[in-house]
Amino acid sequence: MHSVPVTTSPSLASATPALGGRRPKLVFLVTEDWYFWSHRLPMARAARDAGFEVVVATRVRDHGAAIRGEGFRLVPLAWRRRGDGIVGALRALAAIAELYRREHADLVHHVALKPILFGGLASRLAFPGGRGRPATVAAVTGFGSAFGAATGFARIKRALLSRLLRHLISAGRVVVQNPDDHAALAAAGIDAARLVLIRGSGVDTKHFAPLAEPVDPTIAVALVGRMLRSKGVPDAVAAVRRLRNAGLAIDLLLAGPIDPDNRDTLTEWEMSELAAVPGISWLGRVADVREVWQRAAIAVLPSIREGLPKALLEAAACARPIVASDAPGCRDVVRDGVTGLLVPPGDIDALAAALAQLAADPAQRRAMGMAGRALVEREFGDERVAQDTLALYQTLLRERPGAR
Repeated sequence: MHSVPVTTSPSLASATPALGGRRPKLVFLVTEDWYFWSHRLPMARAARDAGFEVVVATRVRDHGAAIRGEGFRLVPLAWRRRGDGIVGALRALAAIAELYRREHADLVHHVALKPILFGGLASRLAFPGGRGRPATVAAVTGFGSAFGAATGFARIKRALLSRLLRHLISAGRVVVQNPDDHAALAAAGIDAARLVLIRGSGVDTKHFAPLAEPVDPTIAVALVGRMLRSKGVPDAVAAVRRLRNAGLAIDLLLAGPIDPDNRDTLTEWEMSELAAVPGISWLGRVADVREVWQRAAIAVLPSIREGLPKALLEAAACARPIVASDAPGCRDVVRDGVTGLLVPPGDIDALAAALAQLAADPAQRRAMGMAGRALVEREFGDERVAQDTLALYQTLLRERPGAR
């Protein structure tokens, strides 16, 4: 994603605690460099501009040069989100523990579940007595079905995750992106005083500006994101096929890559099969998704559960109305009847009806698109999210022993 540098207010910059005359050191632990670049860059820039030394520890694939170009120090890690195996996991844990011993960071920001677990364990291995252990921010980016399902296995998984989080966070903070995750973690026994709500990763509202609606008489609907079943890709395809079979001139654009590191991904073959259906196009990874919103009049995301979907925030910033599941994360962006329409998860009939309603009503599309744009400007701009995160960093530094 594209962003502009964040300008940090002088009051926040000057509030960063002095640490013996040196700059405080912040380490981001992230599985993939692309995720840091798309979802954590405004926060890292704000910290850098406030006087932090910023270190990014991640698997390096496509964004190493860009990360270094921001003035951040990059530490490559040989790990993946999934598929490391026991030996690979132990090797990654040892490498992170060695990194923490070597860097003596003041603050670590663990982004998503695997870095939270591995980073928390590594911090305890590196500083077994607690002395010198960095303050910790654990950023929960969405639990998927882990905290939403009602099965016996899901309950066991919730209990194990909750116990691990309680043990690993201790005096740090858990950042959640939506009130549903906040409530779920509080109910699971995480100290509410340690939970902080920061609304997503922020959107560059200058880059993602309102766009005129396409003039093509065939209405294009777009789903932007990784091609996962849990994001509702099959449901979106089924709904659009149903509308086309009923004679509605509507197309579906699927913009995003498959994700081999995710068990939930659709395969290359499955995506090719979907793209062979009339009216369905798979664009793959799109470098600048404004190109998608220049073609599409409606955004759709029939997801099961999200943290706070940046793809929907970018669509709203471009003044596109949204049809999404009435699910955690999605309903924080889609105010039903105002910025878009919410439908029950998994309900193809309701999804098709909502898409047909917006496809038939250009005035409603325009009104919802502008309301979505106003919502993003008011609540989800990247400067606001960056400064909320920076304020949290400074609070944690002031709480550390020896800070002044």
